[in-house]
Amino acid sequence: MSTTRPYSPGDRGPEPSGASGASEGGVPGTGDAERGAPAAGTSDEGAVSSLGPDRPSAAEAAAKASAGRQVRRLDFEGQSGVVPLARDFARQALYAWGWLPAATADQRAAAEDVLLVVSELVTNACLHAEGPDEMWIACDNKVIRVEVSDKGNGQPAPRTPHRAARPGGHGMFIVQRLCLDWGVMRTPGVAGKTVWAELGAPA
Repeated sequence: MSTTRPYSPGDRGPEPSGASGASEGGVPGTGDAERGAPAAGTSDEGAVSSLGPDRPSAAEAAAKASAGRQVRRLDFEGQSGVVPLARDFARQALYAWGWLPAATADQRAAAEDVLLVVSELVTNACLHAEGPDEMWIACDNKVIRVEVSDKGNGQPAPRTPHRAARPGGHGMFIVQRLCLDWGVMRTPGVAGKTVWAELGAPA
């Protein structure tokens, strides 16, 4: 749960270049992919990628790569069972990035939080936006960033007031409680949105 956000999460528009998660690079030498471009497979691990509206320059990508930023992309086109697919994809990334297997209970809880947030974001896209288009997951030092894009125009928000005993409507409340921060990005003139969330590793 964010305690530093000066305003409620919502539609802030595209994040400026250099903002958290605006542009990332992985290990160079394995090709590159731009957001929205068709993926050859479900994983672009190690690709020089952009999680925001601006693609990084070669120098920025190299700097990010040397800093250890790792990015993976999952394309949902033509896929069924997208929620378990997204969880399995995220779990594989957590193993690759050393979050799993967990050595302590706190590390295990942090990894489970990531998987739960992935499930909630993808489920929300299924329920309210005709399904997700793609998911990006990135690891930068001790922060995991998850982005799920869809073609929906709705505005995700925690149900207010939140009633724990009421069935349904808990997804974005869970995201808000578990994440360091979250929000929505939109590109002017382009249908749809990207819902992003960031989670931290245990100290």
